[in-house]
Amino acid sequence: MTTITSSPPRSDSRWPDRLAPLAAGWLGLWGVLALVGTLTGTGYPFGANDTHGGEVNLLRLVPVDLATPLFAGVLLTAAVAALAMSRPAVRPPGPLRALLAGYGWAVAFGLAVVVPDARVLVVLGYLPILIVGAPFGWPPIDYSEVLNWALFGRFAALAGGLLLAGAVLVWQRRTAGACVGCGRGDTDRGWTTPAAAARWGRWAAGIAAVIPLAYASTRFAWAAGIPLGISREFLTEMQDTGLVWAGFGLGAFATVGAILTLGLVQRWGERFPRWMVGLAGRRVPVRLAVVPAALVAIAVTAASLGLLSNPKFWELTGGISLTGAPMLLWPVWGVALGAATYAYHLRRRGACRRCGRG
Repeated sequence: MTTITSSPPRSDSRWPDRLAPLAAGWLGLWGVLALVGTLTGTGYPFGANDTHGGEVNLLRLVPVDLATPLFAGVLLTAAVAALAMSRPAVRPPGPLRALLAGYGWAVAFGLAVVVPDARVLVVLGYLPILIVGAPFGWPPIDYSEVLNWALFGRFAALAGGLLLAGAVLVWQRRTAGACVGCGRGDTDRGWTTPAAAARWGRWAAGIAAVIPLAYASTRFAWAAGIPLGISREFLTEMQDTGLVWAGFGLGAFATVGAILTLGLVQRWGERFPRWMVGLAGRRVPVRLAVVPAALVAIAVTAASLGLLSNPKFWELTGGISLTGAPMLLWPVWGVALGAATYAYHLRRRGACRRCGRG
Protein backbone atom coordinates (compact mmCIF):
# COMPACT_ATOMS: atom_id res chain seq x y z
CA MET A 1 0.00 0.00 0.00
CA THR A 2 1.24 3.46 -0.82
CA THR A 3 1.31 5.84 2.12
CA ILE A 4 0.71 9.48 1.29
CA THR A 5 2.46 11.97 3.51
CA SER A 6 1.38 15.49 4.24
CA SER A 7 2.99 18.65 2.97
CA PRO A 8 5.79 20.35 4.97
CA PRO A 9 4.90 21.97 8.28
CA ARG A 10 2.81 25.07 7.98
CA SER A 11 1.88 27.78 10.45
CA ASP A 12 1.44 26.93 14.09
CA SER A 13 -1.91 25.39 14.98
CA ARG A 14 -3.55 26.84 18.07
CA TRP A 15 -6.50 24.46 18.42
CA PRO A 16 -4.89 22.28 21.14
CA ASP A 17 -4.57 25.34 23.39
CA ARG A 18 -8.29 26.07 23.06
CA LEU A 19 -9.58 22.65 24.07
CA ALA A 20 -9.26 23.06 27.84
CA PRO A 21 -11.04 26.46 27.98
CA LEU A 22 -13.76 25.17 25.65
CA ALA A 23 -14.23 22.06 27.78
CA ALA A 24 -14.33 24.12 30.97
CA GLY A 25 -16.94 26.48 29.52
CA TRP A 26 -19.15 23.73 28.08
CA LEU A 27 -19.02 21.55 31.20
CA GLY A 28 -19.51 24.56 33.44
CA LEU A 29 -22.62 25.63 31.49
CA TRP A 30 -24.20 22.19 31.72
CA GLY A 31 -23.10 21.84 35.31
CA VAL A 32 -24.99 25.03 36.18
CA LEU A 33 -28.08 23.74 34.33
CA ALA A 34 -27.83 20.46 36.23
CA LEU A 35 -27.50 22.41 39.48
CA VAL A 36 -30.65 24.36 38.63
CA GLY A 37 -32.34 21.03 37.96
CA THR A 38 -31.21 19.84 41.37
CA LEU A 39 -32.70 22.87 43.12
CA THR A 40 -35.95 22.93 41.13
CA GLY A 41 -36.45 19.19 40.72
CA THR A 42 -36.97 19.53 36.94
CA GLY A 43 -34.87 19.35 33.81
CA TYR A 44 -32.83 16.19 34.44
CA PRO A 45 -33.38 14.24 31.17
CA PHE A 46 -32.09 10.78 32.05
CA GLY A 47 -33.11 7.75 34.05
CA ALA A 48 -36.72 7.63 35.20
CA ASN A 49 -37.28 11.13 33.77
CA ASP A 50 -36.62 9.87 30.23
CA THR A 51 -39.77 8.33 28.79
CA HIS A 52 -38.29 7.99 25.29
CA GLY A 53 -35.85 5.11 25.46
CA GLY A 54 -34.35 5.58 28.90
CA GLU A 55 -34.54 1.85 29.57
CA VAL A 56 -31.41 1.27 27.44
CA ASN A 57 -29.37 3.85 29.34
CA LEU A 58 -27.14 2.81 32.24
CA LEU A 59 -28.26 5.92 34.15
CA ARG A 60 -31.61 4.15 34.64
CA LEU A 61 -29.88 2.30 37.50
CA VAL A 62 -29.30 5.52 39.46
CA PRO A 63 -32.32 7.08 41.24
CA VAL A 64 -33.14 10.53 39.91
CA ASP A 65 -32.94 12.14 43.36
CA LEU A 66 -29.35 10.97 43.63
CA ALA A 67 -28.35 11.25 39.98
CA THR A 68 -29.30 14.91 39.54
CA PRO A 69 -26.98 16.42 42.19
CA LEU A 70 -24.31 13.84 41.36
CA PHE A 71 -24.43 14.81 37.69
CA ALA A 72 -24.15 18.50 38.58
CA GLY A 73 -21.22 17.86 40.89
CA VAL A 74 -19.34 15.78 38.33
CA LEU A 75 -19.82 18.37 35.59
CA LEU A 76 -18.76 21.30 37.74
CA THR A 77 -15.69 19.58 39.18
CA ALA A 78 -14.71 18.43 35.69
CA ALA A 79 -15.04 22.04 34.51
CA VAL A 80 -12.67 23.14 37.27
CA ALA A 81 -10.24 20.36 36.34
CA ALA A 82 -10.33 21.41 32.68
CA LEU A 83 -9.72 25.02 33.69
CA ALA A 84 -6.69 23.92 35.71
CA MET A 85 -5.37 22.09 32.66
CA SER A 86 -5.51 25.29 30.62
CA ARG A 87 -2.78 26.90 32.70
CA PRO A 88 0.84 27.09 31.44
CA ALA A 89 2.80 23.86 31.50
CA VAL A 90 3.87 23.07 35.05
CA ARG A 91 4.38 19.38 35.70
CA PRO A 92 2.55 18.57 38.97
CA PRO A 93 3.75 15.87 41.35
CA GLY A 94 3.25 12.33 40.10
CA PRO A 95 0.29 11.36 42.31
CA LEU A 96 -1.55 14.62 41.62
CA ARG A 97 -0.95 14.29 37.88
CA ALA A 98 -2.24 10.72 37.89
CA LEU A 99 -5.28 11.70 39.96
CA LEU A 100 -6.19 14.64 37.73
CA ALA A 101 -5.67 12.67 34.53
CA GLY A 102 -7.58 9.67 35.89
CA TYR A 103 -10.54 11.79 36.93
CA GLY A 104 -10.57 13.63 33.61
CA TRP A 105 -10.52 10.42 31.56
CA ALA A 106 -13.17 8.78 33.76
CA VAL A 107 -15.57 11.71 33.36
CA ALA A 108 -14.82 11.95 29.63
CA PHE A 109 -15.62 8.24 29.23
CA GLY A 110 -18.82 8.58 31.21
CA LEU A 111 -20.04 11.57 29.20
CA ALA A 112 -19.02 10.26 25.77
CA VAL A 113 -19.82 6.54 26.17
CA VAL A 114 -22.12 5.90 29.14
CA VAL A 115 -24.59 8.77 28.80
CA PRO A 116 -25.34 8.73 25.01
CA ASP A 117 -26.56 5.06 24.71
CA ALA A 118 -28.17 3.56 21.58
CA ARG A 119 -30.34 6.56 20.71
CA VAL A 120 -27.37 8.54 19.42
CA LEU A 121 -26.41 5.68 17.08
CA VAL A 122 -30.03 5.24 15.96
CA VAL A 123 -30.39 8.96 15.17
CA LEU A 124 -27.10 8.95 13.24
CA GLY A 125 -28.31 5.91 11.29
CA TYR A 126 -31.72 7.40 10.49
CA LEU A 127 -30.53 10.96 9.92
CA PRO A 128 -30.18 10.65 6.12
CA ILE A 129 -33.67 9.15 5.89
CA LEU A 130 -35.14 11.82 8.18
CA ILE A 131 -33.55 14.66 6.21
CA VAL A 132 -34.55 13.34 2.79
CA GLY A 133 -38.01 12.17 3.79
CA ALA A 134 -39.08 15.09 5.98
CA PRO A 135 -40.47 17.23 3.09
CA PHE A 136 -42.55 14.26 1.94
CA GLY A 137 -43.90 13.28 5.35
CA TRP A 138 -41.92 10.03 5.43
CA PRO A 139 -41.26 8.19 7.60
CA PRO A 140 -44.58 8.90 9.37
CA ILE A 141 -43.21 9.83 12.77
CA ASP A 142 -43.74 12.58 15.29
CA TYR A 143 -40.46 14.50 15.22
CA SER A 144 -41.16 15.89 18.68
CA GLU A 145 -40.93 12.32 19.95
CA VAL A 146 -37.47 11.95 18.42
CA LEU A 147 -35.89 15.39 18.73
CA ASN A 148 -36.49 16.03 22.42
CA TRP A 149 -34.66 17.29 25.47
CA ALA A 150 -33.39 13.83 26.41
CA LEU A 151 -31.77 13.35 22.99
CA PHE A 152 -30.27 16.84 23.12
CA GLY A 153 -28.85 16.03 26.55
CA ARG A 154 -27.16 12.94 25.14
CA PHE A 155 -25.48 14.87 22.34
CA ALA A 156 -24.48 17.60 24.80
CA ALA A 157 -22.86 14.97 27.02
CA LEU A 158 -21.08 13.48 24.01
CA ALA A 159 -19.72 16.90 23.03
CA GLY A 160 -18.58 17.57 26.59
CA GLY A 161 -16.88 14.19 26.84
CA LEU A 162 -14.98 14.69 23.60
CA LEU A 163 -13.86 18.19 24.57
CA LEU A 164 -12.70 16.98 27.98
CA ALA A 165 -10.87 14.00 26.47
CA GLY A 166 -9.05 16.36 24.11
CA ALA A 167 -8.17 18.70 26.98
CA VAL A 168 -6.77 15.88 29.12
CA LEU A 169 -4.77 14.48 26.20
CA VAL A 170 -3.22 17.87 25.39
CA TRP A 171 -2.45 18.50 29.08
CA GLN A 172 -0.76 15.11 29.45
CA ARG A 173 1.35 15.78 26.37
CA ARG A 174 2.30 19.24 27.55
CA THR A 175 3.29 18.15 31.05
CA ALA A 176 5.28 15.22 29.62
CA GLY A 177 7.29 17.48 27.33
CA ALA A 178 5.76 16.10 24.12
CA CYS A 179 4.27 18.10 21.27
CA VAL A 180 0.69 19.06 22.16
CA GLY A 181 -0.32 18.88 18.52
CA CYS A 182 0.84 15.38 17.57
CA GLY A 183 2.08 13.81 20.80
CA ARG A 184 5.53 13.07 19.40
CA GLY A 185 8.47 13.28 21.74
CA ASP A 186 12.18 12.85 21.28
CA THR A 187 11.68 9.13 20.74
CA ASP A 188 8.89 7.72 18.59
CA ARG A 189 7.20 4.45 19.57
CA GLY A 190 7.56 1.75 16.94
CA TRP A 191 3.89 0.82 16.72
CA THR A 192 2.93 4.39 15.82
CA THR A 193 5.09 4.57 12.70
CA PRO A 194 3.18 4.64 9.38
CA ALA A 195 4.50 1.20 8.39
CA ALA A 196 3.45 -0.42 11.67
CA ALA A 197 0.07 1.33 11.65
CA ALA A 198 -0.56 0.03 8.13
CA ARG A 199 -0.05 -3.55 9.35
CA TRP A 200 -2.22 -3.59 12.45
CA GLY A 201 -4.68 -1.15 10.93
CA ARG A 202 -5.61 -3.70 8.23
CA TRP A 203 -6.66 -6.23 10.85
CA ALA A 204 -8.65 -3.65 12.78
CA ALA A 205 -10.41 -2.42 9.63
CA GLY A 206 -11.27 -5.97 8.55
CA ILE A 207 -12.87 -6.76 11.90
CA ALA A 208 -14.68 -3.42 11.95
CA ALA A 209 -16.14 -4.11 8.49
CA VAL A 210 -17.26 -7.72 9.02
CA ILE A 211 -19.33 -7.14 12.17
CA PRO A 212 -21.74 -4.52 10.76
CA LEU A 213 -22.16 -6.64 7.62
CA ALA A 214 -23.25 -9.57 9.81
CA TYR A 215 -25.76 -7.29 11.54
CA ALA A 216 -27.03 -5.94 8.20
CA SER A 217 -27.54 -9.43 6.74
CA THR A 218 -30.20 -10.28 9.34
CA ARG A 219 -32.06 -7.00 8.78
CA PHE A 220 -31.97 -7.42 5.01
CA ALA A 221 -33.30 -10.96 5.39
CA TRP A 222 -36.25 -9.70 7.45
CA ALA A 223 -37.01 -7.02 4.85
CA ALA A 224 -37.05 -9.79 2.23
CA GLY A 225 -39.55 -11.78 4.29
CA ILE A 226 -37.05 -14.34 5.59
CA PRO A 227 -37.42 -14.95 9.36
CA LEU A 228 -33.68 -15.33 9.93
CA GLY A 229 -33.20 -15.99 13.65
CA ILE A 230 -36.77 -15.02 14.58
CA SER A 231 -40.18 -16.63 14.41
CA ARG A 232 -42.53 -16.15 11.48
CA GLU A 233 -45.07 -14.56 13.87
CA PHE A 234 -42.56 -11.97 15.07
CA LEU A 235 -41.58 -11.16 11.49
CA THR A 236 -45.24 -10.66 10.56
CA GLU A 237 -45.67 -8.32 13.53
CA MET A 238 -42.68 -6.25 12.44
CA GLN A 239 -44.01 -6.12 8.88
CA ASP A 240 -47.37 -4.89 10.13
CA THR A 241 -45.81 -2.16 12.29
CA GLY A 242 -43.18 -1.13 9.75
CA LEU A 243 -40.30 -2.05 12.06
CA VAL A 244 -38.88 -4.30 9.39
CA TRP A 245 -38.13 -1.22 7.26
CA ALA A 246 -36.60 0.54 10.22
CA GLY A 247 -34.28 -2.43 10.53
CA PHE A 248 -33.59 -2.26 6.79
CA GLY A 249 -32.56 1.39 7.18
CA LEU A 250 -30.14 0.57 9.97
CA GLY A 251 -28.82 -2.35 7.94
CA ALA A 252 -28.17 -0.04 5.00
CA PHE A 253 -26.40 2.41 7.31
CA ALA A 254 -24.26 -0.44 8.66
CA THR A 255 -23.40 -1.62 5.14
CA VAL A 256 -22.35 1.84 4.00
CA GLY A 257 -20.31 2.15 7.18
CA ALA A 258 -18.58 -1.19 6.50
CA ILE A 259 -17.63 -0.09 2.98
CA LEU A 260 -16.32 3.25 4.23
CA THR A 261 -14.37 1.41 6.93
CA LEU A 262 -12.49 -0.48 4.23
CA GLY A 263 -11.56 2.90 2.79
CA LEU A 264 -9.36 3.39 5.85
CA VAL A 265 -6.93 0.86 4.37
CA GLN A 266 -7.58 1.29 0.64
CA ARG A 267 -6.14 3.63 -1.95
CA TRP A 268 -9.53 5.25 -2.58
CA GLY A 269 -9.59 6.21 1.08
CA GLU A 270 -6.57 8.43 0.48
CA ARG A 271 -7.40 9.84 -2.95
CA PHE A 272 -10.89 10.33 -4.35
CA PRO A 273 -11.71 7.72 -7.04
CA ARG A 274 -12.12 8.61 -10.72
CA TRP A 275 -15.90 8.52 -10.79
CA MET A 276 -16.12 11.43 -8.32
CA VAL A 277 -16.35 14.26 -10.82
CA GLY A 278 -14.55 17.37 -9.66
CA LEU A 279 -12.69 15.51 -6.90
CA ALA A 280 -11.10 12.62 -8.82
CA GLY A 281 -7.45 12.17 -7.92
CA ARG A 282 -7.46 14.74 -5.15
CA ARG A 283 -6.30 13.88 -1.65
CA VAL A 284 -8.99 12.91 0.83
CA PRO A 285 -8.70 15.29 3.80
CA VAL A 286 -7.62 13.26 6.83
CA ARG A 287 -10.30 14.74 9.07
CA LEU A 288 -13.01 13.94 6.53
CA ALA A 289 -12.37 10.26 7.26
CA VAL A 290 -11.20 10.41 10.87
CA VAL A 291 -13.94 12.57 12.43
CA PRO A 292 -17.04 10.61 11.26
CA ALA A 293 -15.32 7.24 11.78
CA ALA A 294 -14.31 8.16 15.33
CA LEU A 295 -17.82 9.45 16.06
CA VAL A 296 -19.40 6.19 14.87
CA ALA A 297 -16.89 4.15 16.88
CA ILE A 298 -17.87 6.01 20.04
CA ALA A 299 -21.59 5.79 19.24
CA VAL A 300 -21.40 2.03 18.63
CA THR A 301 -19.54 1.46 21.89
CA ALA A 302 -22.03 3.62 23.78
CA ALA A 303 -24.98 1.77 22.24
CA SER A 304 -23.55 -1.62 23.16
CA LEU A 305 -23.20 -0.74 26.86
CA GLY A 306 -26.84 0.21 27.25
CA LEU A 307 -28.25 -2.61 25.13
CA LEU A 308 -26.24 -5.49 26.53
CA SER A 309 -26.92 -4.42 30.12
CA ASN A 310 -30.69 -4.33 29.56
CA PRO A 311 -32.57 -7.55 30.44
CA LYS A 312 -35.25 -6.71 27.84
CA PHE A 313 -32.64 -6.97 25.11
CA TRP A 314 -31.98 -10.59 26.03
CA GLU A 315 -35.69 -11.33 26.18
CA LEU A 316 -36.42 -9.84 22.74
CA THR A 317 -33.45 -11.47 21.03
CA GLY A 318 -33.84 -14.82 22.73
CA GLY A 319 -30.39 -14.71 24.27
CA ILE A 320 -27.52 -15.83 22.07
CA SER A 321 -29.25 -16.24 18.71
CA LEU A 322 -28.96 -15.07 15.11
CA THR A 323 -31.02 -12.05 16.11
CA GLY A 324 -28.78 -10.80 18.87
CA ALA A 325 -25.42 -12.39 18.03
CA PRO A 326 -24.27 -9.57 15.70
CA MET A 327 -25.14 -7.01 18.38
CA LEU A 328 -23.14 -8.93 20.98
CA LEU A 329 -20.09 -8.06 18.89
CA TRP A 330 -20.80 -4.33 18.91
CA PRO A 331 -18.22 -3.61 21.65
CA VAL A 332 -15.61 -5.32 19.45
CA TRP A 333 -16.89 -3.34 16.46
CA GLY A 334 -16.50 -0.05 18.32
CA VAL A 335 -12.98 -0.82 19.53
CA ALA A 336 -11.86 -2.18 16.14
CA LEU A 337 -13.25 0.83 14.27
CA GLY A 338 -11.55 3.18 16.72
CA ALA A 339 -8.25 1.35 16.23
CA ALA A 340 -8.59 1.38 12.42
CA THR A 341 -9.34 5.10 12.52
CA TYR A 342 -6.30 5.78 14.68
CA ALA A 343 -4.11 3.72 12.34
CA TYR A 344 -5.39 5.76 9.39
CA HIS A 345 -4.53 8.95 11.27
CA LEU A 346 -1.02 7.70 12.06
CA ARG A 347 -0.38 6.75 8.44
CA ARG A 348 -1.52 10.03 6.98
CA ARG A 349 -0.70 12.67 9.57
CA GLY A 350 2.74 13.42 8.09
CA ALA A 351 4.85 16.20 9.56
CA CYS A 352 3.37 18.10 12.49
CA ARG A 353 2.48 21.71 11.76
CA ARG A 354 3.42 22.65 15.29
CA CYS A 355 6.74 20.90 16.03
CA GLY A 356 7.84 19.83 12.54
CA ARG A 357 8.42 16.21 13.58
CA GLY A 358 7.40 13.46 11.20
